[in-house]
Amino acid sequence: MHSIPGSRFCLSVFVFLMILDVFRPAVAENVDPIAKMQTDAVTSRRADWGHWGPSPEKYSSWKTHSNRLIPVYTFGIDLDSVSGKNSLYRDASAIEKLYGYVPENTVNPKAEYFDQTDVYRLQTSAIESGKKRVILFVFDGMDWDTTRVAAIARSGKIYHEGRGEGLHFLDYHGAKTDFGYCVTSPHNEGTSVDVNNQTVVNPDGKLRGGYDASLGGDAPWRPVVDADYPIGKSKKTKHAYAESSATATSLTSGIKTYNDAMNVDFMGREVLPIARKLQDDGFAIGVVTSVPISHATPGCAYGNNVHRNDYQDLTRDLIGRPSVFHPGGLPGVDVLIGGGWGIDKDKDGAQGDNYVPGNKYVAADDLSAIDVNNGGNYVVAQRTPGVAGPKVLSEAVRKAKESDNRLFGYFGAQGGHLPYQTADGNYDPVVSYGSSKPEKAEVYSEADLHENVKLDQMAIAALDVLDSRSDRWWLMIESGDVDWANHSNNIDNSIGAVHSGDDAFAAVVSWIEQHGGWDETALILTADHGHYFNLDRPDAFAPKPIK
Repeated sequence: MHSIPGSRFCLSVFVFLMILDVFRPAVAENVDPIAKMQTDAVTSRRADWGHWGPSPEKYSSWKTHSNRLIPVYTFGIDLDSVSGKNSLYRDASAIEKLYGYVPENTVNPKAEYFDQTDVYRLQTSAIESGKKRVILFVFDGMDWDTTRVAAIARSGKIYHEGRGEGLHFLDYHGAKTDFGYCVTSPHNEGTSVDVNNQTVVNPDGKLRGGYDASLGGDAPWRPVVDADYPIGKSKKTKHAYAESSATATSLTSGIKTYNDAMNVDFMGREVLPIARKLQDDGFAIGVVTSVPISHATPGCAYGNNVHRNDYQDLTRDLIGRPSVFHPGGLPGVDVLIGGGWGIDKDKDGAQGDNYVPGNKYVAADDLSAIDVNNGGNYVVAQRTPGVAGPKVLSEAVRKAKESDNRLFGYFGAQGGHLPYQTADGNYDPVVSYGSSKPEKAEVYSEADLHENVKLDQMAIAALDVLDSRSDRWWLMIESGDVDWANHSNNIDNSIGAVHSGDDAFAAVVSWIEQHGGWDETALILTADHGHYFNLDRPDAFAPKPIK
């Protein structure tokens, strides 16, 4: 039988095309599988691997916070004094002191969890025990399932309860370390305020706080019995869920307060955050964030205000300028590095009558006044066109250390936050799911990536300057973009944000090990609240080998 060259060639081409067609989907999916999972979930409105909110039938049925228990990890100290038999949730009188009354179904004689305000007490007890350096590392919006999916995506190690493994902060054992989980519920939700007069109108609000473990679970990995309970909609027990300023106030000042309060109690009265108390005792103070400098969490590190959205006034507190709450001005922090650069607004009614048109987070005259070039006491490092962000920041660190001045770093891209790192380590977000419809993905220019810095670089810059100013210091580091990603129901951005914060933790730990170790250092890593992501199929996120 004679072969026909043309037929053999056609057959070879056909077989090659078939092989190519078989492998093309696998290759494409392995380029960035989690980005594809996010895109497909937004398109179809459903995913078998997870969902946001109470309904497993929808990829997105809830787009904000929840009342779920959140994780706390300590390094250099333990949780014995606040957890288990020492949990205040076992004691009705302690609960009443915390909330002002005993919330329904909140007393739990078997509670292993503790309260978020205990994180404040852990910091004060660390200082009392002789620690000279305290780091409060806040992954905004990172609850247990968010942590777990990020750990699995990075390491491929699947776990179903407990501390887990697969991230630097989960695996690090170079110091005494502990793990627990806490209640984040606020004093109340629904308080109205007058920003101009800095007064509270209705102190009791509309819905009180508390935590019912029989509905929400007695550990973060336990099933939620009533899916509506974590969002305050249960027909059995209703408790308020928190937002970032009330929870940050708990972390920094040790009290329960209303949602949107910044270091004021439920009546609007000033409460001193730990940073200001330590500053009075000679500690240097630093604040670092991947989101705008005076957002809820970084603002609560130092300032006071009846509402979280009064950004320029909160920045004034942070940098020692006269504000609506402190007309005489506060001393200001030693280091402030964060986002907000390039975000301008002509009007902002939420900030009151003293809002200055221009940058939303820091008024131009305030920024000018603090600059050492104008007689101020801050070396100012801003995102600079054409210049690499790390170079701008490192040069400012050098100047601040040499001249014994403070440091103010100001960076950011769209929305004022640092560019999102996605799950694959790149900076190429895909579509999110917003309040009621898909949202376009952020797109970063070469300049956005070149002229900005990363959270780990900001954290090390802060450590270097603080350590040059005092052998005693307190530092808040916030990985704030975890929260922003979760609000957008974007699992790709959320995982990437956790990884970015985890890389910063690794850098901080390395710095500590090279600068005196853990004998005089305590680090508490936690979230301020949770969202409502449910990881239904963990194996979907385990890295797959490329075939």
